[in-house]
Amino acid sequence: MKSSTTESAIAWFNGRDRRAHRRHDLLDRAIVVERLDSAREKVAARKKAPAETTLGQLIDLSAGGIRLRSSDKSTTVGSQIRVRIELPSFAGISPFIDHSGPTIRPKREWTGVLTVVRVREVGNDVEIGARLEDIDELDRGMLSLYLSTQPLAA
Repeated sequence: MKSSTTESAIAWFNGRDRRAHRRHDLLDRAIVVERLDSAREKVAARKKAPAETTLGQLIDLSAGGIRLRSSDKSTTVGSQIRVRIELPSFAGISPFIDHSGPTIRPKREWTGVLTVVRVREVGNDVEIGARLEDIDELDRGMLSLYLSTQPLAA
């Protein structure tokens, strides 16, 4: 009788892993994920107190998704959040590219939409798992190359 660990290893080796992209541990880098508010919310926030722009701290990242720890307990599965992520260059590799001009240039930040697929309470915070929705294939490829220099997450 095979153990579940052995069966998992065999499934991974045969290519039956449930993840399309491997996760990489970035918790020790203390990278902040910023929430971008819509223009309507910014106008309302000016009338009240200034809006909080920090969504949470990055735990791990893959070319297709993100996991972060947040104090925002109002986040629900299925919600879409517009965010900005800025990653440091590492080993001479920038995580994203800017192809809006006549030449391709490296860049360190990505702005896009996350779709929340999992929310789990962890103490006083919540752990949010989300897909990177509108990342283009060039940025996904650069992010994958960038992450290949990082340690894998468990």
